[in-house]
Amino acid sequence: MIPNTNYRNLKESYLFYNISQKTKAYLEKHPGSHLYRMGIGDVSLPLCDAVIRALHEAVDDQAKKNTFHGYMPECGDPALRKTIAKYYKKRNVELSDEEVFVSSGASDELGDILDLFGRDKTVLIMEPAYPAYVDANIIAGNKIIHMPAGKENGFLPMPDVNINADVIYICSPNNPTGAVFDYKRLKEWVDYADRIGAIILFDAAYEAFIEDDTIPHSIYEVEGADRCAIEICSLSKTAGFTGTRCGYTIIPKELERDGLSLNQMWVRNRTTKTNGVSYIIQKGAAAIFTEEGQKQIHDNIKIYKQNAACLMEALDKLGIWYCGGKNAPYIWMKCPDNMGSWEFFDYLLQEIQVVGTPGEGFGTCGEGYFRFSTFGSPEDTKEAAKRLVGLLSK
Repeated sequence: MIPNTNYRNLKESYLFYNISQKTKAYLEKHPGSHLYRMGIGDVSLPLCDAVIRALHEAVDDQAKKNTFHGYMPECGDPALRKTIAKYYKKRNVELSDEEVFVSSGASDELGDILDLFGRDKTVLIMEPAYPAYVDANIIAGNKIIHMPAGKENGFLPMPDVNINADVIYICSPNNPTGAVFDYKRLKEWVDYADRIGAIILFDAAYEAFIEDDTIPHSIYEVEGADRCAIEICSLSKTAGFTGTRCGYTIIPKELERDGLSLNQMWVRNRTTKTNGVSYIIQKGAAAIFTEEGQKQIHDNIKIYKQNAACLMEALDKLGIWYCGGKNAPYIWMKCPDNMGSWEFFDYLLQEIQVVGTPGEGFGTCGEGYFRFSTFGSPEDTKEAAKRLVGLLSK
């Protein structure tokens, strides 16, 4: 056996493990205590009624010979691909059905997509960052350029003419910071990538939370992106599919390198490595894009946005710097009194039983910062915000 020795280069994934161990220890010492969990980015509201009905109908279809479905097309159900293309058209983004690929979720796709680039590539990752970006590229043996971001640039770094990369990761709205690129800034990244021949991997998992017209939902709203960008989207936070698993990837036919079409390469990859997303899941996903489904999922998103408003109001009262919240489900705050991020985690847990995510877990640039997720219940969020103000006003 010849193992992939790149696994030796992975750092121990301690972030959520440490959070789990610390909260477990607290509850063992304080049995019966209630923790206000605003750390993990998992949703708390159930799937909307339109999706549930579609899932039930699909299950029933599988019980009858004339409606039974076996293997689905590897690149996605043609009807769903067409539906997603129409969804983009509402934002004046013209896609053909063949440019849409149905996936089992953004996390899976962000790792699998590296197959398109071979090995020993140079990858630019803006930090703080979703840890899987880094780990997937370490496993692939790629060279990683860590581009630091901070308060001084609103956690929105811009291109550096002295840096050349083959692949560039952009997440907007960002996880963990909640920062978002406007059209002008995103256009600078598109032009930069086009100039140096790089490919942008645009993580649009949180696009449904954008409420500002100056913020693009898709990188393809920016001229020239179809020549240099792949967009990866998820239904997890858009429609609560964290436990259901479905998303989609856009690879324009215009996107070519060295005479090869990345769209056709991905068709070949999917037909080689997958048997497609299940019929039942795709039927549920299609219901999201109906008029009824869109209303229902945005009703749920409004609840998460109300949670964000509640937390932002608390931080405003305290005079604490933060970004995110308005166009994203995450709030990224500066730890008070120059506390370290893990120190602040322990302080909140012990004093007011509030659990968030230490920024250090998203890279060294996250030290001294803290992430709150707005996916919890409104009741817990209101109480956590109240406790936060009470504690930090002292």
